[in-house]
Amino acid sequence: MADNSSIEWTDATWNPVTGCTKITAGCDNCYAARFAERFRGVPGHPFETGFDLTLRPDRLEQPLAWTRPRMIFVNSMSDLFHKDVPRDYIARVLDTMEAADWHVYQVLTKRSSLLRNFINHRYRTRPAPGHIWFGVSVEDARGAARIAHLRAANATIRFLSVEPLIGPVGNLNLEGISWVIVGGESGPGARPMDPRWVMDVRDQCVRAKVAFFFKQWGGRTPKAGGRLLEGREWNQFPLRRPLVPERRREFRAIA
Repeated sequence: MADNSSIEWTDATWNPVTGCTKITAGCDNCYAARFAERFRGVPGHPFETGFDLTLRPDRLEQPLAWTRPRMIFVNSMSDLFHKDVPRDYIARVLDTMEAADWHVYQVLTKRSSLLRNFINHRYRTRPAPGHIWFGVSVEDARGAARIAHLRAANATIRFLSVEPLIGPVGNLNLEGISWVIVGGESGPGARPMDPRWVMDVRDQCVRAKVAFFFKQWGGRTPKAGGRLLEGREWNQFPLRRPLVPERRREFRAIA
């Protein structure tokens, strides 16, 4: 696990799986793949096999050892719902999240139909626990089908990660969505983000009373363009008690 994450919308990361495969245009400049492949072939390094999909069973119970509550981004270096991750292994990851329920977990995927199917099977008679948030990535209008899959999942808190935003998303169906994150791409070959695309998503969230978080404009580095959108930072989260008081956040009710 990595505490004090540099990702603005979380506190820590937990990677019981690492590695992935690219399936959409949003994956083209994947930061995780770029980082992991730097160490391919380095003996003994955690990424000795680069970004190949790898289960990490020795990490399954890590959140249980963290007594101070945190927001934890699950699999920042992978996708829990990758088709090659066994269902029983996903279940073990969820077992830990349910047991260590003093944390908030942010689970993000591009494999939205697999998320929906798994969640609806595991939580057939009740919604998933409210401390486990489920989200999908949406990089442009072509990702809209993922939103429909997420809305059909028996989750309590659902969120969208509109990052990297590489094109207009069009009209979003935000019914049942609690939170939307938007961010531009960063790193070598970063694709520019049109401010109109960002403001369109922000305005849709405001109208729908959905919490909106603007992560970054992106560029050569994640911080290159800053985080101001029309002169202010947008740091909204779904309504929940702040877990780490020293990190300034804005929490708001979702009507």
